Amino acid sequence: MRPYTVVGMSGTTLAEWLRARDDAALVALLRARPDLATPPPADTAVLATRVGSRASVARACEDLDTLTLTVLEALLVLDADQRPVAVEEVRRLFDVDVRPAVDVLRARALVWGDDAALSTPPAARDAVSPFPCGLGRSVPGLADVDLGALGEDERRVLGALAVGPPIGQTKDAAHVVSSANARTPIQKLLARGLLVRRDSSTVELPREVGLKVRGDRPLGDVRTSEPALSILDRDPATVDSTGAGEALELSRHVEALLTGWSEEPPAVLRSGGVGVRELRRLAKELDVDERRAALLVELVVNAGLVADSEGAEPEWVPTTQADTWLAAAPEHRWATLAQAWVELPRLPGLIGQRDDRDRLLNPLAPELNRPGAPRDRRRVLEAFAALPHGTAVPDVDELAAVLAWRAPRRGGRLRDQLVRWTLQEGTAVGVLALDALTAQGRTLLSEGPGPAAKRLGDALPPPVDHVLVQADLTVVAPGRLEPDLAEDIALVADVESAGGATVYRVHEGSVRRAFDAGRTAADLHELFRARSRTPVPQSLAYLIDDAARKHGRLRGGAAGSFLRCDDPVLVTEVAVHPAAERLELRKIAPTVLVSPYPLAEVLDGLRAAGFAPAAEGPDGRVLDLRAGGRRIAPKGRRRSPAPAPPSDEQLGELVRLVRAGDQAATTAGGARVSVPGNLGAGPSATLALLQRAAREGRSVLVDFVDGHGTAARRVITPQVVGGGVLEGVDVSYGEVRRFPLHRITSAALVEHDAG
Repeated sequence: MRPYTVVGMSGTTLAEWLRARDDAALVALLRARPDLATPPPADTAVLATRVGSRASVARACEDLDTLTLTVLEALLVLDADQRPVAVEEVRRLFDVDVRPAVDVLRARALVWGDDAALSTPPAARDAVSPFPCGLGRSVPGLADVDLGALGEDERRVLGALAVGPPIGQTKDAAHVVSSANARTPIQKLLARGLLVRRDSSTVELPREVGLKVRGDRPLGDVRTSEPALSILDRDPATVDSTGAGEALELSRHVEALLTGWSEEPPAVLRSGGVGVRELRRLAKELDVDERRAALLVELVVNAGLVADSEGAEPEWVPTTQADTWLAAAPEHRWATLAQAWVELPRLPGLIGQRDDRDRLLNPLAPELNRPGAPRDRRRVLEAFAALPHGTAVPDVDELAAVLAWRAPRRGGRLRDQLVRWTLQEGTAVGVLALDALTAQGRTLLSEGPGPAAKRLGDALPPPVDHVLVQADLTVVAPGRLEPDLAEDIALVADVESAGGATVYRVHEGSVRRAFDAGRTAADLHELFRARSRTPVPQSLAYLIDDAARKHGRLRGGAAGSFLRCDDPVLVTEVAVHPAAERLELRKIAPTVLVSPYPLAEVLDGLRAAGFAPAAEGPDGRVLDLRAGGRRIAPKGRRRSPAPAPPSDEQLGELVRLVRAGDQAATTAGGARVSVPGNLGAGPSATLALLQRAAREGRSVLVDFVDGHGTAARRVITPQVVGGGVLEGVDVSYGEVRRFPLHRITSAALVEHDAG
């Protein structure tokens, strides 16, 4: 393709204008529009072709704010893609200074030329809008049209189309009409030539008529400044501590999810994802709503803590990484989950909605995949990060309006919803709190999960070493418990409510659970005596002792398994129970029963029948037979890490190579020479060119293929050419390099100081 040529007062083409820009401007262009640099352009003509391509222009417009985008559309209204336009012509369409917006467009090469002759790439009209500023195509003959003789009904039609878009669907355009047979307002306007018939059912309002109808507002309603954003100042410490509390709650819920799915993994749906029934069961077990449960499911999978087992009957099973996560400190647990949320390439907010075929969208369903979700989520969070610490944005609609003004072409039809979902999810994850960004969330965005974990650790209160036992058999943890104490209390009591203070309840089943894990009555009495800041109620002591009298009177071992008891009456009671027949229990002594089934199955069967047996080891001590849970190997993360943006040095090197390509194309005698398949076979033009450059001390632009098969380009000053090798100084780096001649694909002479 040839570079676009637009003849203006200076007769400058886009390629010529780019060639005249300094290196810093070209580096800034490549940074603002990274697609232009891949693959590296051979010269400025190639770069100009890419700059003006429809796809590249569309991508470049995604980061433009409303005013800048409107200025670009105004240039198209003035036909800057066909003729140069002075900036003064554009200014007359606005009531604000448009030069800063023109400078932004010029820096992105969406506009080129000086203020007296601005041009846009021809592809801009298709890439930006077929009807810029809501105006139709031009009919120059209507420039001086008089609308004074129109009736009220005709004016209403023109007014509706002038708001935009200028296209209307109507059956009145089915036939060509004249002033003699026009009956409806649209037919009258068609007869007058004030509407243009595009096809049998479509009419279009010409640009000149639309501008006339709009009067002193030629571009319509244009918001030239960013909408106001209401903010509140909150205590930063309160924001951080509130977010820290949410982080602990998130960690607790994920731990419960991993424990539950270790024992009973949910099935993977045939279409992918988790079923509605499984989601409801999880929400009930965690005592949360289904929306939060769905978010937790998405997080654990993206964090690598749960994966698809991919078997004949696939299930969602915790991975071995879950054990590492469970053993980590609370702040590191949170950082893993928060990072997984920020980088989540999916939209959990869609869960529960229906797709185009009226199918329900489940957690982990493939239809939730959105590669651009991390970018859009980070954009919302960075809007908070731009505000002072502790600043809250209470009105989500105002924030959505601000972000829409800053980038109206981003986000698609879900743009405003994405803002709401980000606030809801960010609050649930603990990155946001009280409508503000927490310090740990701010650190996560700027420095990563490691420093964010440390910042959260600073926000968390120190762990407490005591509990408060109440007379109603509840145990209050007045803060985050020390790890050992938290484990002991979780074993002997169940969480009843969580928050700043966690309330546990002790009951017979929880006490028996502690006994099953090997604790004794003395251990539990000592736990509450040593760790409770309040007197231990007598009712709790009675509960522990009563459960201890029942627990372990039956002792099981492996026979398959056996049961023993010092009380022959209890052994007989078990032997005649209906459960004994199913478990195939057989009395081998007045105090001993045996079964061919595994001990765990026998004990579960007896517990279901109302007995309270305990497992016994070879030394007579109580064994903990609780299952450790299933684990599978971790799978690859769902997301692919975004490549690091090129440095200014790398972009500067690319610009130098583009300059060298220009010089190679214009230097006398520097026409590009392709290398023959076998340089060693005899004389060749390329070999002669390289040898000539070595003799004259001139530089050569060399295209070659490196050892990895990757095409590359360098400006080399040859020193030695022979023996199948080109040896010379790499002009960009000042280093001597060697190139096998068989890897060189083309070469061209350039000026000695190129690059």
